[in-house]
Amino acid sequence: MTGNREPIEALRTLYQRAETSEYIGEAVSQLAHALQAAHLARASGADDAEVLSALLHDVGHLCAGSDAARMGGHGVASHEDVGADYLGALGFGPGVCERVRGHVAAKRYLVATRPDHAARLSEASRITLEHQGGPMSEPEQRAFESSPWCDSWLRLRSWDDAAKVPGLAVPGFDAYEPLLRAALVSRREDPGAGA
Repeated sequence: MTGNREPIEALRTLYQRAETSEYIGEAVSQLAHALQAAHLARASGADDAEVLSALLHDVGHLCAGSDAARMGGHGVASHEDVGADYLGALGFGPGVCERVRGHVAAKRYLVATRPDHAARLSEASRITLEHQGGPMSEPEQRAFESSPWCDSWLRLRSWDDAAKVPGLAVPGFDAYEPLLRAALVSRREDPGAGA
């Protein structure tokens, strides 16, 4: 089991640092946002991979190097890809990585297809949307809708958007260690495991 302790400790270290770091202009820290998103996923009956993707969806902001492209003062550009690639390198499978990769596309899709969605975004989310390509074009919408990940991306986005409540008490990072360990073990036992 020591093989999967290292990735978990790497994530724990990133998220401990995020406890006091500003979250791109939001009213909560990166850690509080991650824990709230995971709590919302778990409370809605999401499967383990969805809960983990909610917990880890913004890890790209935390793991990127100092030379990473930025969105002005609002985090790491393409943080969804940075994070998904990082999680894949740690040993997580597509069930987590592809959900993380799609959470920004889900915001762009929702803003394009549901006129009231943009008004519900936080100010920071509206600013980052400009850096992320803005609302999807119709061809992009069709491609998004045809993905087998579509529904899962939209669920993750709903938890992401709601996970910004200052002072909300939710379980800590350690509460997710069994899920993290299980995801890494199952991935190592079957490297060809898909979504």
